[in-house]
Amino acid sequence: MSRHSDGPGELRHDDEIGHEQEYVSMLYARLDGMREQAAERLTAELRATGGTRQAQSQRDDTVRMYAEQVEQYSAVENGLCFGRLDTDDGARRYVGRIGIFDTGGDYDPLLMDWRAPAARAFYLATAANPQGLRRRRHLRTRQRKVTAVNDEVLDLAAASPTAHEELTGEASLLAALNAGRTGRMRDIVETIQAEQDRIIRADLPGVLVVQGGPGTGKTAVALHRAAYLLYTHRQVLSSRGVLLVGPNETFLRYISQVLPALAETGVLLRTQGDLFPGVNARRAEPAEVAALKGRAELAEVLAAAVRDRQWVPDEPLEIEVEREVLRLDPETVRAARDRVRRAGRPHNLARALFDVEIVHALADQVAERIGADPLGGENLLEEADRAEIRRELREEAEVRATLDQLWPVLTPQRLLADLYADPARIAVAAPGLTDAERALLHRAPGGGWTPADVPLLDEAAELLGEDERAAEARRARVRALQREYAEGVLEIARGSRSIDVEDEADGGEILGVTDLLDADRLLERQEEGDRLTTAQRAAADRRWAFGHVIVDEAQELSPMAWRLLMRRCPSRSMTIVGDVAQTGALAGTGSWADALEPYVAQRWRLEELTVSYRTPAEIMAVAARVLAEIDPHLSPPRSVRESGVPPWDRTVPAGRLAAALTDAAVAEAAALTDGRLGVIVPAGRVDELGAAVVATLPEAAVGEQPELESRVVVLTVGQAKGLEFDSVLVADPERIVAESPRGHSDLYVALTRATQRLGVLRAG
Repeated sequence: MSRHSDGPGELRHDDEIGHEQEYVSMLYARLDGMREQAAERLTAELRATGGTRQAQSQRDDTVRMYAEQVEQYSAVENGLCFGRLDTDDGARRYVGRIGIFDTGGDYDPLLMDWRAPAARAFYLATAANPQGLRRRRHLRTRQRKVTAVNDEVLDLAAASPTAHEELTGEASLLAALNAGRTGRMRDIVETIQAEQDRIIRADLPGVLVVQGGPGTGKTAVALHRAAYLLYTHRQVLSSRGVLLVGPNETFLRYISQVLPALAETGVLLRTQGDLFPGVNARRAEPAEVAALKGRAELAEVLAAAVRDRQWVPDEPLEIEVEREVLRLDPETVRAARDRVRRAGRPHNLARALFDVEIVHALADQVAERIGADPLGGENLLEEADRAEIRRELREEAEVRATLDQLWPVLTPQRLLADLYADPARIAVAAPGLTDAERALLHRAPGGGWTPADVPLLDEAAELLGEDERAAEARRARVRALQREYAEGVLEIARGSRSIDVEDEADGGEILGVTDLLDADRLLERQEEGDRLTTAQRAAADRRWAFGHVIVDEAQELSPMAWRLLMRRCPSRSMTIVGDVAQTGALAGTGSWADALEPYVAQRWRLEELTVSYRTPAEIMAVAARVLAEIDPHLSPPRSVRESGVPPWDRTVPAGRLAAALTDAAVAEAAALTDGRLGVIVPAGRVDELGAAVVATLPEAAVGEQPELESRVVVLTVGQAKGLEFDSVLVADPERIVAESPRGHSDLYVALTRATQRLGVLRAG
């Protein structure tokens, strides 16, 4: 129930809620009709059969379109309409998650999509600049029911003197900020602020960097920008796709519901460890090893590793062919290698050229033996004879084995695994590294890949190249097997028809599936049915060029990771979101200019978010002292609210830290009537402290990918990046600082995850 008041900024009378309920109910009825219509059309398309390949392809696209519509209409149901604009001329416009139009008349808008230009005043209008509005109304809903309305009178004479002029929808914003967390990130579409709106709606081309401190809404802005760009530039981005890169799997699960709630389901969400198709890089490794792999000079190390595999023997090689021994001198191999290198092709694509050089050299030896003129004249073999000799040599097993030894066809995985496993190969490829650094690269085969390996695999793929002829041959073999299977299916169908049956009604013969389909048509249908979405095709194709790339927590990317992402987006249309003060990775970004200018020079623009909505002023004051340790010249963002609960800091004997942490977690969890508690611990103590908390609070979650919807979650700083909790306990902050050369940045992250309460437990 609302409060009874007509003052500006206050909740309105119940009859206002009733009026809005009628309108919102009408919108939901229209949404249900749209969903039912899309579902009916989807069902009809799925039942459709026959037609040419082109018709089938068009129908397949239509099926996907209706399926996306059904999914979209279901996703936006919660909070469908959240605002109303009253203009100076008396018009009323409602704002919501999607656009809904009156199809019975002039197609007038019943609900404006929040991304539409006409809806922008909802986020920008102030009493000083009302943008043609008299009033802005915020509607609060629970499922399909309007529970409250909140008005802002955009008139300087009537506006509330207690309101913050820089905040849009202050009452709704503070209500959202003070609400309990759910373990999943919520969209901010109802409470977008002016500085956020400016970034969300920035132009598509070019590299946009969004720098902002803790709680400024960087992640929310990035996600809403993805939804806005897909709405505004649908034709461009729907075919190329949008890639969003996050720091870890926990983070991606945390944000996974935001874009569907904004009516967008086509964005590909990935971590760095997922950016090489076929590789799921989750293996952990020491921070100093990851830092070494992230250095830009590793690109030259890999190039040298590839050159090292183009082998020139120290002694002549003897190759037995049909009881004859052919001799391959090092000089011949070296000359062939050098000529092929000058062609500039990637290693695997250059193999065919190398084969030609070596086979020609061997064929010349054979020709000299069998075609020599006994009288000392010119060789008696013609060019056709020599071509036949070369063809036969290529089919000889020993010749092929020698070519594989001299110039092997390599996968990125094999190149990197062989390099790591052999200290001698590392020494040859990385003469510029110290002995200690080369030792860091050495590891035994197996064990899986780490996220820091993925940019190196991608670099190796660029250096090696892929022979399209081999890939096409594989596709041909797969198609042949599929056709054989289709023929088998039709043969079974033929065998199931015992006799011809006469239709009593018209005397015609009943047709079976084999009368309507042959193997090629059946195969075509299977291929069309297997068509993938843009995001699915992009995920499977390493060379896919995305229309736009968004990177969250971008300060964690190494120079090698930046190289990978730039290859994924040749157009350099990117949104980079992060905070250099929170950089925890040793190879991470300390300067946006250093990271970007090697690729775009000075053609990038910077936007800053300066207001912290999540972090209360009391907590930000504590974090500010740590920020001064990182860089005295940095200023923390300005908090818009106070929680009224001062952070506490307690020291306990080192041996009692686990017990004290458990007691504090029990107390904090009991104080949370609605919300989540995050317990942030040093990476080296997560097993010990996590087990202690779980022993007392069995509902607590801990592990590599903890369940964020649990009331209590135990995490490391790396896992907590980008997340937020109602209450946070930070255990052993000195150990957090000591675990990394960038430990103060890690502690700064840990201290700024709370929306309400913060407690710190020191050991000793």
